[in-house]
Amino acid sequence: MLADLYTTDIMSLAANIKHVGRLEVAQSRARKVSKLCGSWVEVDINMQDGTVTEFAIRLQACALGQASAAILAEYIMDATYEDVATARDNLHAMLKDKTAFPNTGRFAHLGVLSDIANYPARHASTMLAFEAALDAMKTLAMKTLAMKTLAMKTLPTKNLQE
Repeated sequence: MLADLYTTDIMSLAANIKHVGRLEVAQSRARKVSKLCGSWVEVDINMQDGTVTEFAIRLQACALGQASAAILAEYIMDATYEDVATARDNLHAMLKDKTAFPNTGRFAHLGVLSDIANYPARHASTMLAFEAALDAMKTLAMKTLAMKTLAMKTLPTKNLQE
């Protein structure tokens, strides 16, 4: 029964999301929307040396999407793209394949969402925050690479024939 899904843990997470709002200056922003239910998540991310240094989130989602977002917001600081991608992949496997979520690591708390696996219509909203964060991180990485490439092209070069 769907009502059994909304446990005290889920409701507590949904009610206590950290970093809600916007960053005054964000290096990257991303928005993801669930076509099935209309839930949406927007994230702002700043990174330095490959890790998240600032994070903000805005969302309109069910308690399940909010709970997932709360876990992301709780543990994303100092995370790398690989950390977030691994958590997203493990969350996806837990929901789709009903595999156990690893009980160690930065995002181990996602295991409390395991019962969502029985409700496929709720999977998309549960994944939104992680998908948005990864999109923002990937966009930032591409911008950074483009800037480095541009800088390399505009560096003065010595005339080797002198």
